[in-house]
This record gives sequence, C-alpha cells and structure tokens, in this order.
Amino acid sequence: MVKTNDYDGRNDQAAKLLEEAIKNLGPELIANPQLAEILNRKIDDQLNEYYTSQNGKGTPADGGLADLIGLGNDAPNNLGDTQISRGVVDYDDTVKSDRILASADLYYICIHEFLGVFRVMDKLQELFRAGTLRISNGEGAYGLYRFDRRNILRYQQRDRLQAYRRVFGYTKVNPGPNARPNPQFHGLLTHFIAETAKYWRDKRISEVIRERATDPTFGSIAIVRRSGLDLRNNLKNSSYGYINVLRVETSQALAEAFKVLEAPDVRAQFGADNAWELIELVLWQYFRESVHASTMNRMAVTGREILRWLAEPFVLKKNRTDFEALLYRIAEAAEEWISSEEGMRISRPTPPPRNVYQPGPPPNGARRDPVFSRSHGLMPAAKLMQ
Repeated sequence: MVKTNDYDGRNDQAAKLLEEAIKNLGPELIANPQLAEILNRKIDDQLNEYYTSQNGKGTPADGGLADLIGLGNDAPNNLGDTQISRGVVDYDDTVKSDRILASADLYYICIHEFLGVFRVMDKLQELFRAGTLRISNGEGAYGLYRFDRRNILRYQQRDRLQAYRRVFGYTKVNPGPNARPNPQFHGLLTHFIAETAKYWRDKRISEVIRERATDPTFGSIAIVRRSGLDLRNNLKNSSYGYINVLRVETSQALAEAFKVLEAPDVRAQFGADNAWELIELVLWQYFRESVHASTMNRMAVTGREILRWLAEPFVLKKNRTDFEALLYRIAEAAEEWISSEEGMRISRPTPPPRNVYQPGPPPNGARRDPVFSRSHGLMPAAKLMQ
C-alpha cells in the first residue's frame, strides 16, 4: 500500500500534468479531438502501473491500523504518513464464453420452439402413426420413425420450457425445484439492442452534419458498454446447470426435424415448396394458427448473433476506436432484431387508446353477453370450479 501523502500527491500531479498538456496542445486538440482521449488514457495507465508496482510492498500484518492509531516506536506523527488502500478488487466482468454461447444457442432454439417447429413434428408423427400421411418408405417416413425413437432419449418439452423460464424468463411454467426464473433478461436484452442501434444511428447523423471527419461522433460508448455488461452478467448467473447439454441435444433435434420437413414425400402431402411453408400449412390446418415464420426466424438468428458477441471480451474495450470497430459486427443485427420485434408487435392485437369508451361489467343480476365475458376474461362458475 502507498502512503496517504503519496496517494493524494500523485493524483494532484496527474491533474496538473493534464492541465499543462491541454494548455500546450490547445490548437492540436481542436483540430484532432481524439488526442484528448489518448492523453487521458496515457495518464491513467501510468497511474495504474505505479500503484500496481506498489501493491503488497511494505504492507504490515495489521494493514496499517497500528500506525494509524499511534502504536509502536515507528508510529507516524501525522496522518499523511499512514498507509491507505486504493480499494478492493474491481468487479470481475470477465466470464467464460461457453455459458454465454450456450445461452445464445438456447435463445435461437427457444424462438423456433415458440414458432411451432416441434409441435409440427409431433403432429406429423401423430398422423404418421395413424396412417393419415400417405407415405411408407420414403426419406420423410424413415425420418419420422427415427425422430420418434430418438425423442425418448432427449430432453422433453417440459425440460425445455423450464430452461427457457430459468434463463430468459419466458413461458409460465414452474422453473423446477430450487430454481428461479429470470424476468430481467428480456428488458436487458431490448435495452442493449436499442442502445446499440441508437449508437449507430447517432453516428450516421453525426457523419452527415459535422464539419470534419475527425470530429467525435454523438454516440456514447459508455451507455452501450454498461447495457452490454448488465445483460452479460445476467446471463452469467442464470446459465449454469444442464443448459449447455440441453442446447447441444436440442440443436441436433432441430436439425433432424428440418431434414424431415424438407423430405420430398412429406412436403408432397401438403403441397409445400420448402420446410418453412410446410410449418405454416400444418399450423394453420391443424392448430388454426397463423405464424410469422420469416420474422421469428430472423429474430432468432439476429438474437443469437448479438448474444454471441457478448460472449467475447469486446464489450470490455474502453477505447472508442476499438470498441466502435468491434460493435460494427452487430450493428445491422440490432436494427433487424428491432424491426422484427416491432413487426411482431404491430401484428398482434393492441388494446384501444385510453380515451376510447369501454363499457364496464353489467350490474348484478343482468344477463351477461358471452362475447363480453370472453373479452374480459370472465368464465362461468362451472369452469372455475373444475
């Protein structure tokens, strides 16, 4: 540890050095504002290097407490000669990439599960066993048989839904014994994606209206870094356990499912040109659901790419040039995810504005309209008692 006088004096010296450098480099700083960032970083690096070299040198066993209260023959006569600590070790923002990568792949699988891929496979297996599908020995028939046999050894739907609940806070199932959901994930994800997109929008605007190309852009890397670190730390604490094994096993099942859906004999039963069209047709014909397969697929792809970016130490970069170059990798992915999410939101029914009159429930004893009851979540007493 360093002495208090030395600690305070070094900070004062660094401030004076910075003032003198800015005073001497005045015209150059105006012409090239990036010099200010370089100058501050160099001073901080020198201070950190000095304090690191003094760490552990001359530290007494009691941590300097005896000197502070004046015990011993060598006790200092003033407070400035006592030893001071710079603080504890900073929070470790580094994480092992495998857990974040596993979460990214699980997000990809989760969106496809919500899209209905595995429900379509269950329905095809049901039709295949019933003989409704007029296939017997083709590629699709053999694929459905193998998918059914292997499904016994895989994690079942409840296991997958519990994983989505525990890692992302999605679904409403119980996350399992001693497990807890992660409802903060989606808010942190949308915040990071929105700040990433906003950074590049501000950069494009600044490149148009600023006078010199060397001028700094309007975007703040601190906000993007902080939102990214919050999201990464959230995933770090919720991705333990069987998540890594589940994403490997389920990704294999997803790839095998698409091989079956792409089989010519299965597609011919529904007149589909590809696997995605087959999914849409089965969901509409048997579940009366109209899905946005293209939108959800792009959300899964871009979301996985963004989470994979967080698995690397890119978000720890403090230099604007380096961080901006690394962030460019997910710039378009962030915009596409936002566009897909907004498209999904527009396609969903939205509540009427607040200034639109909505009738309240009828008085006691009045006849209830069944349409009104359904729209307001009311159920007959017989249903509530079941």
